[in-house]
Amino acid sequence: MDIEQKRALGEQAYAKALRYELDYGCCPQCVLATVQETVGGIDDQTVKASHGLSGGGGLLGEGVCGALTGGLLALSAKYGRDRDKLDQGRYINNFKKAKELTERFREEFGGVTCSQLQQQFTGRTYDMWNVDEYKAFDEARGRQCAHATGTVTQWVVEML
Repeated sequence: MDIEQKRALGEQAYAKALRYELDYGCCPQCVLATVQETVGGIDDQTVKASHGLSGGGGLLGEGVCGALTGGLLALSAKYGRDRDKLDQGRYINNFKKAKELTERFREEFGGVTCSQLQQQFTGRTYDMWNVDEYKAFDEARGRQCAHATGTVTQWVVEML
């Protein structure tokens, strides 16, 4: 696949992941489901396993943005070290790709944690376990989380 074809596929993935995030939420699952449907290499168990990573992990906001986490999982599904090769080195190529994605994400969105993005997108952070706070966050963020989800998905599809 040439660069133009990858770019076009990435743009399609962006639109699909954005729509999934707006319709269903759970950014890591939206990234992974879109990668699965666009270029493959992701199984249903990986999509399922990513569910708890949403909102920085357990909806606490403290960990890495779920969209970025989904992207890192997608890259690792292709380039990461297999279980039967744990004793065969670090598989540095995967770390290089993960570093590239993370740095690009930080540059584009001004942080890597869910709380950093909440602050960037809305000017404050939220307790996503409080129903009123979650509703306020959902309204305040607009399409920005969906945009981050689509953007990560586009980049990952172009990197795979």
